[in-house]
Formats: sequence, structure tokens, C-alpha cells
Amino acid sequence: MSHLAFQPAQLGPLTLKNHIVMAPMTRSRALGNVPNELMVEYYHQRASAGLIVTEGTSPSPNGLGYSRIPGLFDKEQVVHWRRVTDAVHAVGGHIFVQLMHAGRIFHPLNLPEGAEGVAPSAVAAAGKMWTDQEQLQEQPEPRALRTEELSRVRDEYVTSAKLGIEAGFDGVELHGANGYLLEQFLNPSSNRRDDEYGGSVKKRARFVLEVAEAVANAIGAERTGIRLSPWGKAGDMPHYPEIDETYAYLAEELQKIGIGYIHVVNHEKLGGAAVPPETINAMRAKFTNTLILSGGFDTVAAVDAALKSGTADLVAIGRPFISNPDLVERLKADKPLAQPDQSTFYVPGAHGYTDYPVMA
Repeated sequence: MSHLAFQPAQLGPLTLKNHIVMAPMTRSRALGNVPNELMVEYYHQRASAGLIVTEGTSPSPNGLGYSRIPGLFDKEQVVHWRRVTDAVHAVGGHIFVQLMHAGRIFHPLNLPEGAEGVAPSAVAAAGKMWTDQEQLQEQPEPRALRTEELSRVRDEYVTSAKLGIEAGFDGVELHGANGYLLEQFLNPSSNRRDDEYGGSVKKRARFVLEVAEAVANAIGAERTGIRLSPWGKAGDMPHYPEIDETYAYLAEELQKIGIGYIHVVNHEKLGGAAVPPETINAMRAKFTNTLILSGGFDTVAAVDAALKSGTADLVAIGRPFISNPDLVERLKADKPLAQPDQSTFYVPGAHGYTDYPVMA
């Protein structure tokens, strides 16, 4: 039986070897916020995916909210990311970097000297943040960004995207999901601004669209994607009445910009709220470029069904890639999948990272 999942796929100018995307997943191995040899090996091992999207990578020192996440804002980081992209390309893979500014999801102990936690409004996120120095700590109140600062923050994304292309990435995914800076602008609980970036749905979406347009203009719209999480609650993002209106509007405006893809994540299988089919259908109606769906896809049948329905053009898989570096081959051979060890998701070192075996 021929599975659509394993057929070549087109993503803008790129021909992917299959329809399976390795979803972005924070792994916290970047000591000093710089990619290293372990990360080169990790991505190389998983390059049979049609497309890899890297872990969240900060475009700014202010966005490094977590321990040991990588950045992409200086030349040293470019040099070391280049080793990752070279390793993936050497075996015929493609790789986008996910630009993730954590915004109010931070602790000062995780930020370099001179950096600060910033957000649309001075509203602390509920919950605790891991720090290597003092373990779990309450997340503090961020500083609200001034209106005149927003062009500089936007330009940090642009500069980082350009550095990504210099580092050999095939494109850039903007992280507009899971409660980080871009989604903080979309949600009225974290965006309480009274300027042109707060209030109505269109005003709350303005910064996200300005960043997307500026990055698309800088590196090419076909090399620009964005991840969104409608109905998600990650990062202390409560639901609000205009969710569907917000994401339909974003889809329509992102289509005008012409970006290569929208990547929608559904957290239902991880215990979050489900994304209703009508939400996806409304976005699909407005956005005719590539739509990637992510969340709960762990069988070929589920991937094929989403592709054949026309809802998804590509399907992203997350956690199974952690413990199955040869996930695509295992799915092709209909072999059982190894289960990941959650205790090693975010700790430094090779264990639980690059030491999962491939099939015999």
C-alpha cells in the first residue's frame, strides 16, 4: 500500500522527501545559549524527516527565558548553527529555525547580563520557571514594552532571520504559539495595552503581522512560516471570546503577506483543549499556502487521513521523534515506537538526547 505520508512534498521552492515534519521541541542542551556538538548529532540523527523545525531559538538576549536554550543573534551562534544545518543537508534533509522570544515566560537567572524580561504588558505569567542556580522559581512580572520600542523588537526578529539564512537554514518559523511573546500580543489577558497594539482583535494582531511581514520581506515569504496555537492554554493563556475571529483574521492577513506556511498545534493529546475542526476549517479557507497540522499524530494512518482530507498539507510529529531518531523508517516498516523518558527532556547531556537507538 502506498502511503501519502512518505511521498515527496513541495514546500515553496523546497522538495521535501516526505510529508512528515519534525515538530519544534525545546531540549535545553545549548550550554551558554550556543549550539554544540551534541545538537549537531541530534538533528543529524533525525534528518529523515521531510522537514525539521528546530527547538525554540531566541532572536534576542531578552527572549532567552529558559535555561540552556539556544539563541541566534550573534556570530558565534551562526557559526555553530551552520554545523547543524550542514549535518542535516549532508543527508538530504531540510531544516527551518524556529525563532522564539519567550517574553514574559522567563526568570532573570536564565537571562544573560544586561537582558530583561519584556512583554506587551506588565502581567506576570502564573507558574514556576526552572533555573539551574536556584531550581524552580516563581515567574516575575515583566517590563511592558513601550510603543517606540516595538520596531526594535521587530527588527531583532528580522536580524535573526537573516542570520538564520547565513547559518544555512532553509527558512524560519516564527513562534506565535504556546504563550510566548507573539501570542502574548494576541491574548487580551497578557495584552492590556491602550495604544495601537492593544484592544481590538486587529490591534492585538498588529505586532505579529508586522513581524511576519518584515521577516518575509527580509528573507523571502516562501522561506517564512509561523506556528500558532488557537485554543491553547500553554504559558498561562486563558481562553477569550474572539479566539476564532483572531485566528481567521491572522490566516487572512498572512495569506496577503504570502508566507510559506502556517503551522497549527493542537495540545489535546497532552491534556490541553482541543482545537475545534471549525477553527482549522476557517483558517484553511483563508490561507491557501501550506498548512501544517501538529498534535497527536503517531501513526501512518492518522497522517495519511489528515493529508487526504485536504486539511493538512504536511503533518508535524513531536515527542515520538525524541525517542525514535529513525521515526520515518519505523513508521514505513510498521515497527513499534520506543517511548521517551520524560525525566531527560530538559536536562543537559547526551542521555535521553542522542543515545536512543535506531532499529536493528
